[in-house]
Amino acid sequence: MKDLNYNVGDIVELKKEHPCSARSKLFEVVRIGADIKIKCLGCGNLLMLTRDNFNHRLKKIVSKKN
Repeated sequence: MKDLNYNVGDIVELKKEHPCSARSKLFEVVRIGADIKIKCLGCGNLLMLTRDNFNHRLKKIVSKKN
């Protein structure tokens, strides 16, 4: 099972890239609740995903916020 201990400010990598011009797979976790809000590090767009959908798309946690 994946490590699902992510917090606000963590940088995560998703399985698929964001369809922006940067084609980035890296996102910053902005808000955690029933939904997860993440920000694309390529273009800056904000995305809202359900917690289940986010956990399914999560590939790995790149860096933790200290």
